[in-house]
Amino acid sequence: MTLTNWAGNIAFDAARVHRPSTVDQVREVVAGAERVRVLGSGHSFNDISVTPADLVSVAGLPVEPRIDAAAGTVTVAGGVRYGELAAFLDAQGYALHNLGSLPHISIAGAVATGTHGSGAALGNLATAVAGVELVTAGGDLVRLARGDADFPGAVVSLGALGVVVGVTLDVLPAYAIRQFVFEHLPRSVLDARWEDIATAGYSVSLFTGWAGDTVDQLWLKLADGEEPDGFGAAPARRTMHPIAAMSPESCTEQGGVPGPWHRRLPHFKLEFTPSSGEELQTEFFVARDDAVEAFAAVERLRHLVTPVLQISEIRVVAADELWLSPMYRRDSVALHFTWIRDVERVSPVVAALEEALAPLAARPHWGKVFHHAARPERLTDFLALRDRLDPDRKFGNAFVERHLAAE
Repeated sequence: MTLTNWAGNIAFDAARVHRPSTVDQVREVVAGAERVRVLGSGHSFNDISVTPADLVSVAGLPVEPRIDAAAGTVTVAGGVRYGELAAFLDAQGYALHNLGSLPHISIAGAVATGTHGSGAALGNLATAVAGVELVTAGGDLVRLARGDADFPGAVVSLGALGVVVGVTLDVLPAYAIRQFVFEHLPRSVLDARWEDIATAGYSVSLFTGWAGDTVDQLWLKLADGEEPDGFGAAPARRTMHPIAAMSPESCTEQGGVPGPWHRRLPHFKLEFTPSSGEELQTEFFVARDDAVEAFAAVERLRHLVTPVLQISEIRVVAADELWLSPMYRRDSVALHFTWIRDVERVSPVVAALEEALAPLAARPHWGKVFHHAARPERLTDFLALRDRLDPDRKFGNAFVERHLAAE
C-alpha cells in the first residue's frame, strides 16, 4: 500500500519508513542514515516531508505529558496530536493559548511549519514553545530553550535541523469559550470595519467564496461573559459547517454555549475526520494593515479562484520573533484557500495569487501548496545554524533546498 499524505496528492516513496517507539531508536536511525526526513500527521499538502531515503514517523514515541506547574509548562512527545494533549491538559486544569482549526495535527509538524489559530493578540502555535528536544545529524540529543541564542531559529525549522522528539509548551489556567456564527456579513462592512472585526473576539474567522456582495460566515470565539457583535450579519439559526452545504456534525458546538477551550477553539471535533481529504490547501500571509488591499487583489482574480475553490478562510495572527515564521515581526492576516483536489487546475490559480499578492510581500504557509517563497529576513542566520547542526545536509530534501537556498 502506497503511503500518502492526508489529502492523497503526495506519495512517500522513501526507501525505508521507520516508526521508532523510543528516542534511542530515533537516535540510532538518524546516526545510521545518509538522508532523513520526518513525517508528522501528514496534513501538509506539498513535498516538505518527501525523501527517497529514510522517512521517520515520531507518532509512536511515548506520550507521557509532564506538567511543570512552577514553570507553567508541559513537555510532550513531538508526534502527539494537539487534540490529545488538549484533553489531558484540560483534565488537569490547564490550557494552551490557542489551537488550529483542526485538533488532529501533530505538535512538532504544526510548530515546524508555523501553523496557527486565530486571534489579533495571539501568536501562532509555535510561539507557545518554550523548549525543543531534537535528534541532530550525528544522533545526538540537543535541547534548546527560550532565551538560548539559537532558539528562535530552531522552532519553525521545516524539519531541516533534526528530528524533534520533544516539545515544551507554555500553559495557562483552563478557560471557557463561547462560539457564535453569523451569516452574510455585508462585503462593504468588512472593508469599512476591518480592524473592528479582526479584533472582535478571542479568535475570529471569516469564511467566503469571494463571490457576491457578502461574506458567507463570521465565526466569533469569545471569552465566557463577552457578547458578540455581528456587524450587520445575521445570527445563524442552525449549527454551521464552514461550507454551508456540508453537514455540521463534525463541527464544534456553536450558539454561544460555554464550553472548554479545546472544544471551541478548533472548528472541528477531534473524534471526527474533518473531511474526506478531497482537497488541496494554500495560505498566504500579508501585513494586517494591508488586509483590505489583499481582499481586493483576490477579488480581481475571482474568475480564476471560484471555479476551483471550496471555501476560503480569513484570520489574523500576531507577530513573533521566530526566524522562519510567516508572521516574523509582522501582525498578519491569513488568506486561506481550500481547493478542489485537482493539481493541474489549482496550480495556475495559486501562481496567479502569488503574483497578485507579491506587492504586499505575501509569505506562504510552509505546509500548503505554493510555488515561490520570498526570502526570509533571517535566512542567513538560519543557514548558519543549519551549518552547525547539520553540516552535511542530512535533513535536506528538494523542498528545503528549493525554498531555503542561500541565493
